[in-house]
Amino acid sequence: MKTGVFVGSFNPFTVGHDSIVTRTLPLFDRLVIGVVGDQVHKPDMPSAEERMKAIRELYEQEPKIEVKPYFGLAVDFAKKENAHYIIKGVRSVKDFEYEREQADINRQIGGIETLLLFAEPEYSSISSTMVRELKHFGVDVEPFLPKRPSHITDTIKPTAL
Repeated sequence: MKTGVFVGSFNPFTVGHDSIVTRTLPLFDRLVIGVVGDQVHKPDMPSAEERMKAIRELYEQEPKIEVKPYFGLAVDFAKKENAHYIIKGVRSVKDFEYEREQADINRQIGGIETLLLFAEPEYSSISSTMVRELKHFGVDVEPFLPKRPSHITDTIKPTAL
């Protein structure tokens, strides 16, 4: 069974994240979306359980997708899930350089390859940080979120950046 993991904080899960999942899904028998469980670096983040619930509901009709929390290194999570690849999205040259370095280290320490998918042009400016900032200032962020039941978007809380 060919397994990939797509990891991130997903605070919130955006249309850009959804695009990566949709485009990656045909490549794998199983896709595990790993939601960062550590809140060390982002203390105002909604709980991992809240973020996972929203993603699970978005993909509840897709049997190939599992949503799980992870703690520590993405490469360790990938190994635990018997994954062959870590999937990452890249929006810019800055993202590319960061992800390229992470991919090199993950391959060295864990033997796990990384698949980098470039953002579709219409999503290249969308980030979770941007969505949180717009929400904080009262802007309707629905265009930047995947279509899901309305009660799920209530978990996106305005936070100080």
